[in-house]
Amino acid sequence: MHDDIARNPYPTVDAIIELPGDRIVLIERVHEPLGFALPGGFVEYGERAEDACIREAREETGLDITLTRLFGVYSDPARDHRRHTLTCVFLATARGEPSGGSDAAAAHPWPLADLEHVVLAFDHGLIVRDYLHWRRTGELPPPRPGGA
Repeated sequence: MHDDIARNPYPTVDAIIELPGDRIVLIERVHEPLGFALPGGFVEYGERAEDACIREAREETGLDITLTRLFGVYSDPARDHRRHTLTCVFLATARGEPSGGSDAAAAHPWPLADLEHVVLAFDHGLIVRDYLHWRRTGELPPPRPGGA
C-alpha cells in the first residue's frame, strides 16, 4: 500500500431523473454546500457506480429509479470545494413524486423550461446545461481537457 492512495479522487454518482411532463428531480441539500443539486453522493467501497446511483436516488428522493444510460463523467478537480471528486452522471426514469430524505431537505420535480434560471451546487449547473443541450440537439458534450 502506498501513502498517496488517499490522494486519489473520490468516486461519486449523480442522477438526472426524468419524470413525465418534461421534468427532472432537484434536491435541496441539508449539508454544505447548501442549495439545489442533482440527487447523488459517494460510491461506497465494494459498490458498483450504478448501484450507488440507485441507492442515493432512493435515499434522497424516495424514488425507485431505472437507469437508462451513462450520461457522462465530470472530473474537474474544482467541482467540489471539499475534496477532489469525479462523478459518473446517469440518466434515469421514475414514476411518482419525489420527497426529500437523507441528505435532502426536499426533492422537487423541476420543469425543463425553468432549469436555466436555477443556481445549482457543485458543477451541476454545467451538467444540467449539457443535458439540456443534449435534449435539444441529440449531441453529447465533448470532453473538456484542461478545465476547458
